[in-house]
Amino acid sequence: MRLNQVTVSVSDLPASIAFYQRLGLKMIVRNDHYARFECPDGSSTFSILLEPGAKGVTQTVIHFEDDALDATVVRLKREGLTFDDEPHDQTWAWREVHLRDPTGNVICLYFAGENRLNPPWRLKD
Repeated sequence: MRLNQVTVSVSDLPASIAFYQRLGLKMIVRNDHYARFECPDGSSTFSILLEPGAKGVTQTVIHFEDDALDATVVRLKREGLTFDDEPHDQTWAWREVHLRDPTGNVICLYFAGENRLNPPWRLKD
């Protein structure tokens, strides 16, 4: 089994499309209520579904890994995106920063490298 995609509800489809394209995702499907993106690295996809009453999810966090996290944050700030915090190192060996899409969905941009799947505390098979 493999994860195909994650879909989040958005209240403004055009603004959300622009936001996710600015993050670097490539739109591969679009209609009047839905858009699907291909992540630039790997084979995962991400989609958004128009739901006019959507308020954003604050308990679920969408994670996108970026090998050049700090440089990406600098670029995105220059392009006008606002972040909730600055890139910082976590005790779980990830470097991360948070922002929100136009609907309020929480996005975590992070870099974990080898620690993403193989942290020192990983359970043995």
